[in-house]
Amino acid sequence: MQKIKSLMTRQGPKSPQENVPDRSPDEIFRIPNKEELRELRDQPTDPQAEQELINSIEEVYFSSETLDIVKYELEKLPPFLNLKELEEYRDKLKQQQAAVSKKVADLILEKQPSYVKELERVTSLQSNLQLAAIICTNGRRHLNVAKEEFTEASLGLLANQRKRQLLVGLLKSLRTIKTLQRTDVRLSEMLEEEDYPGAIQLCLECQKAASTFKHYSCISELNSKLQDTLEQIEEQLDVALSKTCKHFDNGHYTKVQQAYRLLGKTQTAMDQLHMHFTQAIHNTVFQVVLGYVELCAGNTDTKFQKMQYKDLCTHITPDSYIPCLSDLCKALWEVMLSYHQTMQWHEEHDNEENAPASDGAVVVNTDESNFDRGYVKKKLEHGLSRIWQDVQLKVKTYLLGTDMSNFKYDDFIFVLDIISRLMQVGEEFCGSKSEVLQESIRKQSVNYFKNYHRTRLEELRMFLENETWELCPVKSSFSILQLHEFKFMDQTRSPSVSPSKQSTVAASTVTSLFEQHRDGGNPFEMQADFKEDETEDVLASNGYESDELEKSAYQEYDSDSDVPEELKRDYVDEKTGEGEGEAPPKSVSRETLRSRKRSDYNLNKMNSLILTNTTLNVVRLVGKYMQMMNILKPIAFDVIHCVSQLFDYYLYAVYTFFGRNDAYESTGLGLISSRLRTTLNRIQESLIDLENPPENSGTQPAVEERKEKVPSPHLSQLVNLTSSETLYGLAERVVATESLVFLAEQFEFLQPHLDTMMPAAKKPFLQQFYSQTVSTASELRKPIYWIVAAKAIDYEQMLVIMANVKWDVKEIMSQHNKYVDALVKEFEQFNSRLNEVSKRVRIPLPVSNVLWEHCIRLANRTIVEGFANVKKCSNEGRALMQLDFQQFLMKLEKLTDIRPIPDKEFVETYIKAFYLTENDMERWIKDHRDLRH
Repeated sequence: MQKIKSLMTRQGPKSPQENVPDRSPDEIFRIPNKEELRELRDQPTDPQAEQELINSIEEVYFSSETLDIVKYELEKLPPFLNLKELEEYRDKLKQQQAAVSKKVADLILEKQPSYVKELERVTSLQSNLQLAAIICTNGRRHLNVAKEEFTEASLGLLANQRKRQLLVGLLKSLRTIKTLQRTDVRLSEMLEEEDYPGAIQLCLECQKAASTFKHYSCISELNSKLQDTLEQIEEQLDVALSKTCKHFDNGHYTKVQQAYRLLGKTQTAMDQLHMHFTQAIHNTVFQVVLGYVELCAGNTDTKFQKMQYKDLCTHITPDSYIPCLSDLCKALWEVMLSYHQTMQWHEEHDNEENAPASDGAVVVNTDESNFDRGYVKKKLEHGLSRIWQDVQLKVKTYLLGTDMSNFKYDDFIFVLDIISRLMQVGEEFCGSKSEVLQESIRKQSVNYFKNYHRTRLEELRMFLENETWELCPVKSSFSILQLHEFKFMDQTRSPSVSPSKQSTVAASTVTSLFEQHRDGGNPFEMQADFKEDETEDVLASNGYESDELEKSAYQEYDSDSDVPEELKRDYVDEKTGEGEGEAPPKSVSRETLRSRKRSDYNLNKMNSLILTNTTLNVVRLVGKYMQMMNILKPIAFDVIHCVSQLFDYYLYAVYTFFGRNDAYESTGLGLISSRLRTTLNRIQESLIDLENPPENSGTQPAVEERKEKVPSPHLSQLVNLTSSETLYGLAERVVATESLVFLAEQFEFLQPHLDTMMPAAKKPFLQQFYSQTVSTASELRKPIYWIVAAKAIDYEQMLVIMANVKWDVKEIMSQHNKYVDALVKEFEQFNSRLNEVSKRVRIPLPVSNVLWEHCIRLANRTIVEGFANVKKCSNEGRALMQLDFQQFLMKLEKLTDIRPIPDKEFVETYIKAFYLTENDMERWIKDHRDLRH
C-alpha cells in the first residue's frame, strides 16, 4: 500500500469517483478489469479534489502490516451512534475508495504497454530455456559416448605428465631455496671484505627471489632472516661511514656511497655523516686531553673519564699544555681534512654524472639523482661552518682552561703560532674569520702581554742600570733580520728572496693547506721544525770579522789604491748584508769617504756598528713583540704601544744618564728643541714612576696607573764621566747616543711593517710616535756632546789670559796674542784625546762634527766674552782683535774640516760693531739680541 500511495503521489491528483457502490472488504482491494478501468478513466475528474481525498486517507490504510479494516472502523465508532454522522462518514470512505480506485486504474492503464512487452520477453525466455535443455541433453549423451571410447590408461598418462611437470618446477624451486639458505654465509664473507654494495645487491636479489616463493612455509622464515641481515648490513655500513671522519679513503668511501645509493638512502647517509663528524670532533678532543691529563696525573683514575671536557681542560699542566694543544690541532686537522676530501669526492662524482641522458628513462633517473646531489651539496656546504664552529668551541674551551700569563715567551708565541695556523685552516676550510678563536686568544694575549711587558720593562731598567756602555761586537754585515726573533718577516718580505725562491713562495701561497697535505703530513708538524731553526751568526770575534780586516783597520786610505774595490764605486752600501733589502739602505759617496780622514775618527773598526748588549736586547724584544702582532692582529695596537714604551724608556735613560745638566741647558743656545723637550716631558709623565711617592695619597685607579710605570733608571757606578783623560766619558756617551740612533734607524726600517699591522683607526698614533719620538733620537747628540765640549777646553783660563792683554795699543800689531796659541793648543789636545777615544770606539762623522761645532761655538763665545770684558780699547786694539781671531781661524781650519766655522760671523759682527756710531749702535743692538755681552 505504501508503494501505491507513493505512485499516486508522483502521478498527481485525480478527480474522485462519486457515488461509488457499496462493496465488501474483499471487493475493495480487487483490481478492476480493463472495461472498469476504462470506465473509471472516462468519468469526469477534478484532480485537485481527488488528490485532497487521497491525502485525507488515514495512514493505517497504507500500512504494509496485515490489518482488519472492518474491525478497525468498528472500533473507531463512538459509544453513542448518530445515523447521520455514520452516513456522512460512510460517504467519505466511499469517495476515498473511488479516488484510490481511479488512481490505480490510471496507473495500470499507463503501464499496460510495458506489461505486454515484458510478457513477450518472458515467453521468449521460456523458449530459450527449452532449447538449452535440449542442448544439455545432447551434450550428456555425447559425453557418455566419449567416456566409453577413451581408455583409463590414456588419461593416466596425461595425469602423470602433468605431475612430472609439477615436480620439475618444484625441484627448481627447491634448488633456489637451497641457494637462498646458503646466502648468509656469502653475505658474511662480503661484509668482512667490506664489499658493501655487493652484499646489499645480493641481499636485495635474495629478497626479491624470496617474494617469488613466499607460498612456501620455509620462505617466510628465510625472508625475515634476510631482513635482519639487511639491517645488520646497514649497521655495519654506518660504522664504515663513521671511519671516514678521521681517515678518509677514496675507495672505501666510494663503496659506502654506492651501498647507500642501492638502499635508496643517500640523504640519510649524509645526515648520518654529519652526525658522525660532530661526534668525531667531540671524541677526538676528549681522548687527546684525557690522555695528557692521565699521563700528568700518573694514574688512570676513572674520575677523569667521567669529567666534562671543560673541567678536564683545567687539569692540563703548563708543561704538557703545548704538546697537548699541538696534538689536539693535529687530530682536528685530520677530521677537517677528511671533511674537505669528502666534499671533493662529491664534486668529482657530480661532474662525472652530469653526462647528457640518451633516453627518457635515464632522464627520469637523472632528475631523481640530481635532487639527491643537490641535497648533498647543500648539506655539505652548510656543514662546513657547523664543523668549524665545533672545532673553534673545543679549542676555545682548551685555551681558556689554563692561565698562560706565566708562560715563557717562546712557549706563548708557539701557542699563538699554532692558533694562527688553525685560523688559517679555518679560513681555507669555510672562509671563516674565526671570531671565536680570535676573541679567546685575544683575552689570553692581553692578559699575558700585560704581565710580560711589565716584566720586560723592569728587566730593561735592570739592564740599563748595569750597562757599562761598552760596544757589543757585531759583524759589519749585521742586520736585525738575522736575529731569529725577526725570522717571521722572511715570509712577507719578497725583496730579500731570490727569484727561484720567489716562485716557490708564490706557489706555496697559492696552494692551500688542504692541497699541500692531501696525501699526508700535517700543517701543525711544521711548528717543531720552525722552533728548532733559531741559530744566528751576528757576533764578530774580538770585534773583527777576520785578521785581514783587523790589519786593514789601521791602514791609511789617502789614495784610491788603498780603498777596497766596493768603495771605489760612486755609491757604496755601508751595511753589506747577505741579501739586498736586509738592512736599511744607507749609501755614501766616495768624496765623503775621503773627507773622513780627519773628521771621522774610525781608524778602528771602520765599518762597525755602535750598539750595546742592552740595545740588542731591546731589538730582540721588539722582534718578539712584532711576532705577537703578526700572529694576533687584534691586539696590534696594544703591542705597538708597548713597543713605543721600550724606545721611550731607552731614550729617557740615555738622556738622564748623559744629557741632563741644568747648568748647560740654561745657555739658551737651543740645545734641546721644543719637540725633544715635549717628548721627554711626555715620557716622564706617562712612563716614569717618580721615587718616594706619598703614601695613601692615591685612589685605586692611581695605584693601577703606577703599576704601568717604571722607576727612573740610575747610571752604573762603573761608568766614569768625570775624567778629563777620557774626555769625560766620551766613549760611553758615544756608545749610548749612537746606540740610540741605531735603535731609531731600526725603528724607521720597521715602520712599513708596523704600519701594515696597525689598525687604520690607530695609525695616527704610530705616525705621531715616529714624528715626535723616533725622529728626535739624533737630537740628543747636541745636549749630550755639549757637556763634553764645555769641559774639554778650559774656557775660563782663556778669559783670564785675555784679561791680561792690553787692548789700548797705539800701533797696529803684526803679532797675535798668546791666548790664541793657548786656545789652539787646547784644541790640539782635544783632537789628540779624540784620537785616543776613537781607538776604543768609532766616532762617526756626525758625532765628531757636533763635538767640534760645540767646542768652536763655545770658544768663539768665550772670545766674544773676553772682548766684552775689555775696559779700554783703541782702534788699533780692535784691529788686534781681528788679527787674533783670524789667526785662530787659520790654525783651527787645519784641525777640522767643518765649513763654515760655527759662530764666525758672531765674532766678526761683534768686533765690527765697535766702529758704529751711537745711533747705528742702538739699532744694531736691537737687531742682535742674541749678543748680550
